[in-house]
Amino acid sequence: MLRRSFYLTIFLISTSVFSFSGIDKEDLPNFSSLAEYTSPAVVNVSVVKTIPSGRDRMNGSRSPFPPGSPFEDFFNFPFEERNQPERKIQSGGSGFIISADGYVLTNHHVIEDASEITISLNDRREFKAKLIGSDKKADVAVLKINADKDLPFLKLGNSDEVKVGDWVVAIGSPYRLNFSVTAGIVSAKTRSVPGQETSYIPFIQSDVAINPGNSGGPLFNMNGEVVGINAMIYSGSGGYMGISFTIPMNYAKEIVDQIKETGSVARGWLGVSVQEITKDLADSFELGTPRGALIGSVIKDSPAEKAGFKNGDVILEFDGKKIIYSGDLPLIVGRIKPDTKVDALVFRNKREKMIAVKVGQLEELDPNQPVIAEK
Repeated sequence: MLRRSFYLTIFLISTSVFSFSGIDKEDLPNFSSLAEYTSPAVVNVSVVKTIPSGRDRMNGSRSPFPPGSPFEDFFNFPFEERNQPERKIQSGGSGFIISADGYVLTNHHVIEDASEITISLNDRREFKAKLIGSDKKADVAVLKINADKDLPFLKLGNSDEVKVGDWVVAIGSPYRLNFSVTAGIVSAKTRSVPGQETSYIPFIQSDVAINPGNSGGPLFNMNGEVVGINAMIYSGSGGYMGISFTIPMNYAKEIVDQIKETGSVARGWLGVSVQEITKDLADSFELGTPRGALIGSVIKDSPAEKAGFKNGDVILEFDGKKIIYSGDLPLIVGRIKPDTKVDALVFRNKREKMIAVKVGQLEELDPNQPVIAEK
């Protein structure tokens, strides 16, 4: 009797193990309709660049990151030997049409130094593109193509409504495999990526497969709206490793509007260098929870100096927005129109203090610009 019970138990366990019927496909997203609907307005961007004679690899690089950075390889610059004659090279990326009259968005690094730009549509039509303008710090470029009839275009979504965990879809031309579709989820928002030209971009981070050639392509929400421009990945090899970065569409819209209206982009500037608040620093300042941006230096004659900011101040809020990490500060300041007066909440000498400041305009600074020494 005991043996029969044992066999019966094994039988029940076995049947329960093998009775798994799989995940209902209705529980998983279907991207086919989205891809079919949006692909006609996604484009391949091919560029011709003239490489001057004698340019070596180091001088030729346009990466905003230092040598060896895991972001550098994504910019896919060709290896250039020394003492080469002037020559033309081809490279490319992705883009997308945003209006029926032919405005196209892509990344600045895709078209930088291009002498010729060609736009290819999914229906195999090709157009020569005119560069309307671009901005290196935002990594956004606006192109224009002319067609005999209205072109298909994409609806721009509200990237502020994107939530961590949302499904997103990318379409682009990785490794010249045109109009490839990949999908994933949003991993983080307002991600600050350290770099000479990237500290002003509040990136969306996702695990969507992005590779060289995807640069400039759209990132879609599940409604088929563009919520960002794919820009780069974090990688030790130049290929996809599960960490992709996208320029939010709301931020890109601000850049595009300025480029179309004035041909350039004006950014707010404070004039401080900042560092992260660690737990040890927070304890020594009696700040409580680590937060804010610690001022390490103040540039002479900058808006910060004129307003009275000092080395050792911890900026907790700027223009009413909380500073959780030090990288939050340039993201906030850069989006403020120059000459705008705002208030900053500062922690100084164990007390909070409000400072009014008139935001300046960001320019290319001399690296030898004098700073106020800490007293």
